[in-house]
Amino acid sequence: MEMSFASVQPADRAQRTFAPMRESDLDEVARLESTLYDFPWTRVNFADSLIAGYCCRVLFQDGVLVAYAVMMCVLDEAHLLNLSVAGTMQRRGLGRLMLDHLAREAALYGAERMFLEVRPSNVAARAMYDAAAFQPIGRRPRYYPALDGREDAIVMSAELGEGWRAGSNEAWRR
Repeated sequence: MEMSFASVQPADRAQRTFAPMRESDLDEVARLESTLYDFPWTRVNFADSLIAGYCCRVLFQDGVLVAYAVMMCVLDEAHLLNLSVAGTMQRRGLGRLMLDHLAREAALYGAERMFLEVRPSNVAARAMYDAAAFQPIGRRPRYYPALDGREDAIVMSAELGEGWRAGSNEAWRR
């Protein structure tokens, strides 16, 4: 099933800007990451992603960094490595906006499919990925560190399809 475009956009009038993540963003990205996760990526992890040439993006709302993501594209595949929204800004559609933005970039790169891992306990993220037509395709046992040991990862994928490359919202709908 082809990944679907978000049919509901945030209704507010905030000014949102996507940008490539830069070295100057790393302190704020790492600070946000540390507020969101018990086992966060470090500033070095994000810096290494920039050096490796991964697709690293930030989302600013009214000049404030509110979301970030890291995606690796190789040949015809994209792998979403990290997508996070500041805690105070969650459940406002910003994660889906970032996911859609990354899917467009991946499709323009030539990716036909996007993969990701998500914790079974991350119900909100799983619901967002389900709504975007991601399908579970496997499980990675004990993939994530957890306070009580390890947690599995659900591996999911979605086809990007021609609509993402063409820029037509209609082609993105299920």
